[in-house]
Amino acid sequence: MVTLHHHLIIIKPVRVLILLKLPLYHSSYLEYADALSKSIQFFEGQRSGFLPNDQRLNWRRNSGLGDGSTVNTDLTGRYYDACDNVKFGFPMAFAMTMLAWSVIEFGDSMPAGERRNALVAVRWATDYLLKTVSQLPYRIFIFFPS
Repeated sequence: MVTLHHHLIIIKPVRVLILLKLPLYHSSYLEYADALSKSIQFFEGQRSGFLPNDQRLNWRRNSGLGDGSTVNTDLTGRYYDACDNVKFGFPMAFAMTMLAWSVIEFGDSMPAGERRNALVAVRWATDYLLKTVSQLPYRIFIFFPS
């Protein structure tokens, strides 16, 4: 604001509120369903071993098929971790525990197909983890690729 006062110009600061018209985003069930689907598909993309026929990500192929062969043991399966070939059991176990717990707590709210996909993801990891402890008595296999 400008004021004339005895030949002096006094400029006072003026506060201006500018309102922008921004689009409003509302959370919806569809967005959560899409996020859930993509999260479960992430696990499918990390699969190792003989992949099932219903694998939704067609760029992933069978891999790690010789895992355990040096000790005559089938250690195929698991999830890749951190873009490498080391089989980290604890992070995989933790992730699957959280996923399983989510299905237990919120499975009734999940779309039926995604609940099935989540359970298949948990099963993929547990099948591998069971292979590491159940093939020979008193042995736990920890795999480090060469």
